[in-house]
Amino acid sequence: MVQVIILGIVSFFVDISTEMVYPVLPVFLTVALNANLTILGTIEGIAESIASILKVFSGYISDKFQKRKPLAIFGYGFSWFGKIFFIIATGWQYVFTGRLLDRIGKGIRTAPRDALIADYSHQEKRGFAYGIHRAMDTLGAFLGVALVLLIISRGSFDFSNAAHYKKIFALSIIPAVIGWLLLFTIKDKPIISKQPAKMKISFKYLPVKLKMFLVFTFLFALGNSSNQFILLKIQKETGSLIIMLVAYLIFNLVYAVGSIPCGKISDIIGQKYVLITGYLVYGVVYWLLAIGGSIPFYMIVSGLYGFYMALTEGVEKSLVSQLAPLELRGSLLGLHATLVGFGLLPASIITGFLWQTFSPQVAFGFGGTLGFLAAIGLFCIL
Repeated sequence: MVQVIILGIVSFFVDISTEMVYPVLPVFLTVALNANLTILGTIEGIAESIASILKVFSGYISDKFQKRKPLAIFGYGFSWFGKIFFIIATGWQYVFTGRLLDRIGKGIRTAPRDALIADYSHQEKRGFAYGIHRAMDTLGAFLGVALVLLIISRGSFDFSNAAHYKKIFALSIIPAVIGWLLLFTIKDKPIISKQPAKMKISFKYLPVKLKMFLVFTFLFALGNSSNQFILLKIQKETGSLIIMLVAYLIFNLVYAVGSIPCGKISDIIGQKYVLITGYLVYGVVYWLLAIGGSIPFYMIVSGLYGFYMALTEGVEKSLVSQLAPLELRGSLLGLHATLVGFGLLPASIITGFLWQTFSPQVAFGFGGTLGFLAAIGLFCIL
């Protein structure tokens, strides 16, 4: 469990860095650089989806050579390197490059890191192990947002001035480098033997339950667009970037506090019921966003969204790691992440299109409906 905690500390620092950038990026892009919502959706969708292609391959490579650590180090290195392009940005193309590099790094590191967590945890406590990691990861996110909120609330921040955002981007590199350096203390654990794993992840040969789960995960992902649309909705409805950041702070706080209990509950009652609850909560959140409301309303909705993340993020990985054959654990964790990412490209493009062509109500209603359908599907197949 020590290795799991170290991985959590790594994610803690890296997520401080990520969340110093992520919540202000849509405003930086649309206000300071004058990009439109379609560009925002396209950047997020392409960056996430291209990165997702790498997840299944990095998982496979980590299985084949039984070396997870080098891939994790390489991937986390992109987390700080990509932010350099935000600092020098004069147009949306730089933001696209920075996001692409950041997400490619995430694509390389995610499956090997998640497999390391599974390697160093007992099956009966795996939900708890993933819960610990998610809690530390999200605590870092909470502090990252809090730092940005502190900087912006000082009163001299000009939302139309790109230079003010770039100071935040420069500061964000520091915790990313700290987390990256800590990763060098992690040790790889031999998986099954000295023989490399064979690539046998043809969809038709996977366990039936795992196949069906992946299908409904992809269906759910088609309605699960980038979180930046939620942030933008709150910012536009309330007219305040500070209120949007407070809402995002609440989201991360609930996410961090709820991850460990939700992981432990999934170990006790089974991942199925926790995931179904999570997908239902997601559907409710998106329909509430479609309806809209006051500032307190958005604070409550943000907390509910954090609760959905606590119910699903680590629990999904725990379920995949248990359904997957041991020798293909990294590969199938990568495949799951890849399917989720592939869904994000059309999801973000569709959301941006529906928002711009019709209304945010139509865009969020579409996502909420798919969340309810995915919950029904999970209930039937697991």
